[in-house]
Amino acid sequence: MGEPKVQEEIQKYFRNDKLPHIWCAGCGNGIVLGALVRALDKIGCDQNNTVIVSGIGCSSRASGYLDFNTLHTTHGRALAFATGIKFARPEIKVIVLMGDGDAAAIGGNHFIHAARRNIDLTAIIFNNSIYGMTGGQYSPLTPQNSRASTASRGTMERPFDMTELARVAGATYTARATTYHVNLLSKLICDGANHKGFSFIEAVTACPVAFGRRNKMGSPYDMLMWQKEHGVPVQKAEKLTPEELQGKFVIGELYRTEAPEFTETYQRLIEGA
Repeated sequence: MGEPKVQEEIQKYFRNDKLPHIWCAGCGNGIVLGALVRALDKIGCDQNNTVIVSGIGCSSRASGYLDFNTLHTTHGRALAFATGIKFARPEIKVIVLMGDGDAAAIGGNHFIHAARRNIDLTAIIFNNSIYGMTGGQYSPLTPQNSRASTASRGTMERPFDMTELARVAGATYTARATTYHVNLLSKLICDGANHKGFSFIEAVTACPVAFGRRNKMGSPYDMLMWQKEHGVPVQKAEKLTPEELQGKFVIGELYRTEAPEFTETYQRLIEGA
C-alpha cells in the first residue's frame, strides 16, 4: 500500500506529457532518474529554483522528462552551460546529467576544470560503458577488452576511473553506486546535492542493447546481478587486498573534503574591488 503513495509524491517532478520515456527495455537510466527525483524530494528541492542541465546522449534525455528549469544542451558542454548558470544565479541549485562519452570524451576538458574550480554543481554520470545512442562505439569508460561497434576484437584502451579523475582535479565530493544499489545511489545524490562545492556521483547503469548484447552479458536482470556481484561497499573494500578487488569496483562515498567554492570566491573579489 505504501508504493502508490511514494509514486504520487514524486509525480510532481515529471513532465507527464513527455512520458512514457523512449529508453530501451531493460535500460537502467530510468532507475537513475528515479533515484535522482527521490533524492531531490528528500532534500525538499524547490523546482522553481533548481536547474537540471544535460548534454547529448541516451542519459541526457532525462532533463526533458523533469518538471524543473531544464536545459538540453550540446554534446559535452553540459558543465559549461551549468557553470554559466551558477555564475549568473549562484543561489540556485544546479544538477548536471551526463553520459560516459558526453562527460569523459568531448566533455573531458569541461569536467576537469569544473572540478578544479570547485564550483557548486552536482554532476551525475550515467555510466553504461558505451555510446548507446549513436551506434555502440566504445567510450573512455568502456572496460578494457570489451567489444563495441568500433572495437570488434575488444578495446585496447584502459578506461578512466572518473571518481579518481574528479578527485585529483579538485572535486570535493565523489561517490559511486549502481542501479542495483538504488537506495545507496539516491542517498549519495542527496548528500552530493547538499555538499557545498563540486560534487560528482557515478551511476553505474546497464545498456543491454548496445553493450550487453555485444559482450554476452545476458538479460537486463543478469546485468543487474553483475552490478550486485562486482560493486563492493567502501567499508568492505578497505579490508580487501588489491588481488581480491581485481575486476571489481568500490561503491559508496569515496571522498569528501572542504575547499573554497568558486562563486563565493568570485563574489568576495567583486566586493573587494
